[in-house]
Amino acid sequence: MSPEVDEAKSQESVQQSLQQVMALLQKHRLVEQLVHRQDMPRHELVETLVHRQNLAELQQKLAELHPADVAYILEALPLEERLIVWNLVKADRDGEILLEASDAVRATLIADMAPEELVAATEQLDTDEIADLAPDLPEEVIEDVFQALSVEEREQLRAAMSYPEDSVGALMDFDMVTVREDVTIEVVLRYLRRLDDLPDHTDQLFVVDRNEVLQGVLPIGRVLVTDPDRLVIDLMLVDAVRLKPHDDAEEAAQAFERYDLVSAPVVDDHGQLVGRVTVAAVVDFIRDQSDSEMLNLAGLREDEDIFSSVWKSAQNRWTWLAINLVTAFIASRVIGLFEGSIEKLVALAALMPIVAGIGGNSGNQTITMIVRAMALGQIQRANAKALLTKELLISLLNGLVWGSIFGVFAMLLYHSWALGLVMMAAMTLNLLVAASFGVFIPMLMHRFGRDPAVGSSVLITAITDSGGFFIFLGLATLFLV
Repeated sequence: MSPEVDEAKSQESVQQSLQQVMALLQKHRLVEQLVHRQDMPRHELVETLVHRQNLAELQQKLAELHPADVAYILEALPLEERLIVWNLVKADRDGEILLEASDAVRATLIADMAPEELVAATEQLDTDEIADLAPDLPEEVIEDVFQALSVEEREQLRAAMSYPEDSVGALMDFDMVTVREDVTIEVVLRYLRRLDDLPDHTDQLFVVDRNEVLQGVLPIGRVLVTDPDRLVIDLMLVDAVRLKPHDDAEEAAQAFERYDLVSAPVVDDHGQLVGRVTVAAVVDFIRDQSDSEMLNLAGLREDEDIFSSVWKSAQNRWTWLAINLVTAFIASRVIGLFEGSIEKLVALAALMPIVAGIGGNSGNQTITMIVRAMALGQIQRANAKALLTKELLISLLNGLVWGSIFGVFAMLLYHSWALGLVMMAAMTLNLLVAASFGVFIPMLMHRFGRDPAVGSSVLITAITDSGGFFIFLGLATLFLV
């Protein structure tokens, strides 16, 4: 079965689970309301029994689900129902579910938990997972968790929390298997058999010397099929991909994609093995980056809980709405400059949104391509000029083709060949403007240390609207009025 089919079935299963949970919650509310309205002996006892029966059924359903599925369901529920479901989750799964939930939803769950509950939930996690959760936890909870860790785990937690969010160090974990290069495969096999289980995504063992300096990697497949008497040094790979804690996480993600990695060692400046990065962490990072870029393109400041308060959601959207309002005012003033022309030729009012609209669409296409290429590290100073030239030529071709089509349409509709030529020229020029700024905006933002995706869509739309109005109405004023 293909991965696409597996993913589709998995998503279908999650949706079914969500529907079942929502149905159980609705049943719980209806029965509770019905019993509450009845006037009968021992009313409180009956209400309590019904309440427990419904919640027990819901709790059983939740116990069958993976922590990631529970997190998905929590994100899809309004706050009141979310907290009902959250309180039914077994305490030993709290930490895993908190890790899977989005930042906005995680905040609502943590706010509903007592400090001792948070400590118990966090202590169940590995040190790298605690580091992921730490920014959202109260300081006193972190201190209690820190005190409960061993000396080695404390050092690991300090290290994990010291790295920037977009670095390899923030993605790495410390759960790995190391072996020495001077032992036989038989010794390695005996060592592996003594372990309770292997860390997730273990496709290779890390070969280190007595000072924990990485010498190479030993694929699990070689361990299983090789003569047990052979030495590790004869089978290990010395040219494996090695990451450093301060490497950029995006570059690491590209390495995983390029070389089809499942795991990769992380070494410090002295070559000592300090951790590893797995494909699971990389996939989570890519998903988070994708979600963030989608929000940034729309001008949203941060991840938003879809059931958060109206006030908080409105604040999240204010910044770029305010910028958009300013740009819309500028566009209206551009139109105001040509009020006389519009009064003399009403057709201009009907046609100018077409010029602005197609420019905005073309500009967003260019920005999307540029932001993606920048994320993949494909744009350098040496090829920037060639890229700009290509985008300008594409826009010129599109402008001439679609401008001609809409020019003929305008000519037939308003019986004016001059208006058709103005329409074609305006669309072509506005597409060239869209291409230019579609390249310049993300590059300039990147140069000044800003995320190229943040608000780019809003900016390009504002430029193509104002520019399109000005070009079209200006040409019409010169040649038609």
